[in-house]
Formats: sequence, C-alpha cells, structure tokens
Amino acid sequence: MRPTESREDYLETILLLNQETGYVRSIDVAERLGVTKPSVSRATSLLKEARLLEMDPHDGALTLTEAGQALAEQVYERHRTLTRLLEKIGVSSETAAQDACRIEHVISEESMTTIRNFLEGQT
Repeated sequence: MRPTESREDYLETILLLNQETGYVRSIDVAERLGVTKPSVSRATSLLKEARLLEMDPHDGALTLTEAGQALAEQVYERHRTLTRLLEKIGVSSETAAQDACRIEHVISEESMTTIRNFLEGQT
C-alpha cells in the first residue's frame, strides 16, 4: 500500500467512525481496518505530524483537524461516487465498494469530474 493510500484510508475511517459514533479511539480504527494497534499508533503519529489529526491527551480520542476533515471528506466523496458508478453499470454493491476503495486513491481529478458529470446526467 502506498503511503498516500494508507493515510487516506485512515482519514476516511476516522471520518466514518466519528459520523457513526461521535467518538473515535485507536482501537476502533484498528478493528475497522483489520490492522494492529501498533500500526494505528504509527499512522496516527504520522497524521498528527502532518497536522491532519489530533489526539486528546486525556482519553485518546482522535479528532480530524480542519485539513484532515477536508481530505477525508474528499476521499469519501470519491469512494461514494465510484461505488455509485460501479453499481450503476451492474457491479454488486459489495464488490463496487471494495473496488471503489482501491480506485479512489489513484484516479485523476479529470476522470472524477467526468464521472460526476455523467452520474448527474443519469439521475
């Protein structure tokens, strides 16, 4: 996994967990991503260094910074759009979501814009 892909996966996961529960801990991220707690610890350290994430020193709650939130929302929007496109052309929901997760990290902005425009014309 490329470093950017890993970072985006962590940010997207933190965003989604926060939307679901309102509170995110490292163990929650580890369970959702199927990785070890030390892997999450390393990733959160890098995200904090990049000023994309903050961790409460008292309870360990993870919170996205404004920049982290913006990047996470961008990744999640790409994920939803790609999933929708794949489902529209007949891919099963489960496979579409899995494939979108891989594609979202490498697709160009030009292609994303074209896909968005295509889907808007389809509704």
